[in-house]
Amino acid sequence: MEQNTRRLPQSPIAGVGAVISNDAGQVLLIRRGEPPRLGQWSIPGGKLEWGESLKEGLRREIREETGLVIEIERLIDVVDLLTRDAAGGVIGHYVLIDFKAVHVSGELRAGSDAAEVRWVDPATLDQYALWDETRRVIVAGLGKS
Repeated sequence: MEQNTRRLPQSPIAGVGAVISNDAGQVLLIRRGEPPRLGQWSIPGGKLEWGESLKEGLRREIREETGLVIEIERLIDVVDLLTRDAAGGVIGHYVLIDFKAVHVSGELRAGSDAAEVRWVDPATLDQYALWDETRRVIVAGLGKS
């Protein structure tokens, strides 16, 4: 179990993420190399930087984390990720803005805070220990129920 003793600022941190598909109909998953959810599979993305628009930040994060260039299609959803201590107090609050995107160019590689990257068949998502909200966002992004 991941122990997070670091105290984050007492205001939410904005993050962006993408459900990225390729021409083969696969979806891109990353294994997180940094907290939150260290070691877990997720969609690529990261923290928005000061002065960046959502879409600029998303393109930068995807390029840094996966080596890919994407085309952003649409907003999927906005999700809260709250991290709590043993007493139930909030020690971290991320607001995650997730988009649907498609792979345009670039060679897939694990970069920045991704420990591993992988194209997967959406029918095999149950083989990955995904956070329930991540699974829901992927399904919504792919337009499947």
